[in-house]
Amino acid sequence: MIRQGTLKVASTDAHRFELISRLPAQPRASLLWLPALGVSARHYLPLADALAARGIAVFLHEWRGNGSSSLRPSRTQDWGYRELLQYDLPASAMAIARQLPDLPRILGGHSLGGQLACCHAGLAQSEWLALWLVASGTPWWRSFPAPRRYLLPLAYRVLPWLAQRRGVMPGRALGFGGNEARSLIRDWSSVGLSNRYAASGMAVDLEQALRRVDAPATAVVFDSDWLAPVSSTQALLEKMPAATHRLETLSRAQLHAPADHFSWMKSPERVVNVLYDGND
Repeated sequence: MIRQGTLKVASTDAHRFELISRLPAQPRASLLWLPALGVSARHYLPLADALAARGIAVFLHEWRGNGSSSLRPSRTQDWGYRELLQYDLPASAMAIARQLPDLPRILGGHSLGGQLACCHAGLAQSEWLALWLVASGTPWWRSFPAPRRYLLPLAYRVLPWLAQRRGVMPGRALGFGGNEARSLIRDWSSVGLSNRYAASGMAVDLEQALRRVDAPATAVVFDSDWLAPVSSTQALLEKMPAATHRLETLSRAQLHAPADHFSWMKSPERVVNVLYDGND
């Protein structure tokens, strides 16, 4: 039997949100799952249900500005990687540890969620048994194949400018992400231009933290995903030389669905097979 629930979480800066949970009767491990940019936690319920059926207790994190979050980005409400890494992710990890203190813990994410999972694992090195990454790679423009790579530096300059001018990045109107905080877009774009993870206002060297990650990483990519091609995932994994890596590319034939950035979320069984079997 799988128990459905939510955990109310408050970050130390008073941000409030909920973790959606799926708890099997006898879990063998817990998973904290981080969504893609602009995607609410509830969209990963098929993934949570499939993993819970395999004995994994799943907790779906909610990013600031989405779903159950008490905040929405605006000219007066802004945040970047610092708030996500320093306040929100530790709060979620602590809530899970209180609920299931004796279980080994897995950290995973989709797209931006996978990137920040890697950064958080470097900051909290001893906490995590494994890393699970889906359609997640560095946005660094040189890690993308031509000709798309040549368009990315322009995007990484225009989007922060637009976010600063409007107060938020109007992602819903642009068809990329949600309506996003301007500092978040600035931090993301900076990685895309420089190939260096950093959080504005946070003194920690995230690149050095990534080099300390030693949890084994299993990464799934999709062969028609232009937002996270295999080359960008390889570039992200290379930032963690102390961790063993397993990378698997899935095709449309294997998924019975488009092998793109988001289609897998509705029918995640093949992805679950790769993640679960790689860490059994």
